Amino acid sequence: METSDLKLKSSEELRDMASAMKAKLQSFGFDLHAGKVKNVREIREMRKDIARILTVLRQQSVTK
Repeated sequence: METSDLKLKSSEELRDMASAMKAKLQSFGFDLHAGKVKNVREIREMRKDIARILTVLRQQSVTK
């Protein structure tokens, strides 16, 4: 996920994306412990994407 793409979205869209990704990350954690996840690198990437979204949200709130 590119930061430049995230900057074009509204704050509401970013909040929705972050909450959906957090829920998906939680289910990934459960699946990891159950042994269903084969690619554990996805979890790391998802956490980084969430951090990018939250960073853009904070930048938008400072500039307003």
